[in-house]
Amino acid sequence: MSDFLKQFGEDIKNNLPGYIAVAVTEIKSGISFYSDTAVPSFDPELAAAFNLEVVKAKLNAISALDLKNESIQDILITLSTQIHIIDISENNEYFIYLAVDSTKASLGMTKSLLSKYKKEIANKL
Repeated sequence: MSDFLKQFGEDIKNNLPGYIAVAVTEIKSGISFYSDTAVPSFDPELAAAFNLEVVKAKLNAISALDLKNESIQDILITLSTQIHIIDISENNEYFIYLAVDSTKASLGMTKSLLSKYKKEIANKL
């Protein structure tokens, strides 16, 4: 599995303009299976830990609202110079956290690439 995640990280870094950081995190435990950053001052595991709370809150809201046929596809957070995307697996077991520079990244390409990798990771984890 770790070879697959290393390859995933390399592909993300090499194919996403504006790449800042990525982490793959289990929702139940909060453990990051993989993380990487192009910016030494940006800690993707710390960012994923904080965003885990966002994911859990949204999952709880869906449950509280009894939205049985709904699931989170992704959560998009737009900052002044960055875009943070939280892409959640279909089984709600893990998420991919990605940060990119909003002046260099294409949101459509970024989300499309993440969707592809989310499916591949689901088959490997």
